[in-house]
Amino acid sequence: MNIRQRIIEAAAVMFRTYGIRAVTMDMLAVQLGISKRTIYENFEDKEEILAAVLQWMSIRQKELIEKTFNSSDNVIEAIFKLFELMHEHFRNMSPAFRLDMEKSHQEIIRKLQEKGEIPYRNDNTEMLKRGVKEGIFRKELNIDMTNKCLFEVMRMSTDKEAFKNTDMERSEIFRDFYINYLRGISTPKGLELINFYNKKYQA
Repeated sequence: MNIRQRIIEAAAVMFRTYGIRAVTMDMLAVQLGISKRTIYENFEDKEEILAAVLQWMSIRQKELIEKTFNSSDNVIEAIFKLFELMHEHFRNMSPAFRLDMEKSHQEIIRKLQEKGEIPYRNDNTEMLKRGVKEGIFRKELNIDMTNKCLFEVMRMSTDKEAFKNTDMERSEIFRDFYINYLRGISTPKGLELINFYNKKYQA
């Protein structure tokens, strides 16, 4: 692993643990056992490190999603596995990191998305096609329209203002929204699988 990648991975852990604002270049240098000068030889500033961290996390997320779908018996099992991974991801993330991202760093994400360096996580097309092929989602499903609707479901369920007075975690709200929408597009086989995995992963 080269020094640039070492910096990215160490920064990712520290940002998620302590928040972005709390992590300094000095702290990062000590953690890595290198000089601060070495960090600046690879990155202009902390903002550039954060952008690289977000790109790296996006790639890892995509790989994890693909691995989960490829190793699952059906699309519903894959979705519930991803719910569990997402819940664990948010549980292990410092509230400070989420707050820092929401307050100060959304512009970085927007610019990376515009460049195509962080893909939008709103494409459920392949998941829907697989579900239709497996007889889990109804065959008359309009894939494009359903894909757009699922994006809106995701957007609404992660709206912190809409759910600011609830004790539920965002991952739980998202899970409930998503599952209820899937029930509406599922065949009897799909509903049976949703009920099975819902009980299995809540046990």
